[in-house]
Amino acid sequence: MAVFTPVRLDEARQFFARLDLGTLLELQGIESGIENTNYFATTSRGAFVLTLFERLTPEQLPFYLEFMRHLAAHRIPVPDPMPDARGNILHSLCGRPAAVVTRLRGRSVLAPQPTHCEQVGTWLARMHLAARDYAGNQPNLRGLDWQRATIPAVLPFVDTGVAALLRAELDHQTTIARSPDYAALPRSAVHADLFRDNALFEDGTLSGIFDFYFAGVDTWVFDLAVALNDWCIDLATGAFDPARHDALLHGYGRVRPLLPVEQALLPDALRAAALRFWTSRLADFHLPRDAHLLNPHDPTHFERVLRQRIAEAQRVPA
Repeated sequence: MAVFTPVRLDEARQFFARLDLGTLLELQGIESGIENTNYFATTSRGAFVLTLFERLTPEQLPFYLEFMRHLAAHRIPVPDPMPDARGNILHSLCGRPAAVVTRLRGRSVLAPQPTHCEQVGTWLARMHLAARDYAGNQPNLRGLDWQRATIPAVLPFVDTGVAALLRAELDHQTTIARSPDYAALPRSAVHADLFRDNALFEDGTLSGIFDFYFAGVDTWVFDLAVALNDWCIDLATGAFDPARHDALLHGYGRVRPLLPVEQALLPDALRAAALRFWTSRLADFHLPRDAHLLNPHDPTHFERVLRQRIAEAQRVPA
């Protein structure tokens, strides 16, 4: 569990009372996440998630919280931020910016089947369409600019072959991002972190997606690629499982068919998504922050995924 800012029970009780969310009955640290401090909170009025933000600033946070509120208003199943008496959904606790959102029902499915992947694809397409009229405009903070700044910082910790791959893929993605086809891709605010542990299912049905704190304005095909690279692969090798891959694309395309330019750039988007998370995991592993208990994810996982995506893109059809 990553708890960067401990919250005392008496502090939390006063906080929930100020939000008129009832009497706090239980506060439990969440055993996942490496960016923020998160707690499950049960009150006399319901179940919530309390988040204290460790990196995002009060100036950045309205984008994420208003995005969730926008999607909830469009009946997309997401956590809904809770306002105070003045209607503010960004709060403060223990010297940190904080938010309280509704807790979704269900459990994560960490060994998904094609039916789970199809539902995720459908949800993602619905979310993209709902995001078209969201006015918030904040770039993906883990996009290429961040990667250009972060990759040089981790290069001293990796061997020469890994360093060469990181540099080469960053150059490739920079070239793609400067192309006219890339400029033509549809985009909006996107989730940008739709992994299998950020979705909940109840009785086999997708009950909601959470953890929007990596969201940002980016291309829809990048958002799709992030999901494909997690939901549809063999975790040991990074290779795609064809049935899950096709199911997620079918679920997405049934709601919003991909444009020809998106189909053409999907292989590059899959590589971009792998590079983004490989870079993040390298930074978390080699340049860690203090936390009461923090277990960074294995960086080599997304190295394997990236190598698979490069091999697939270079494979010549028979």
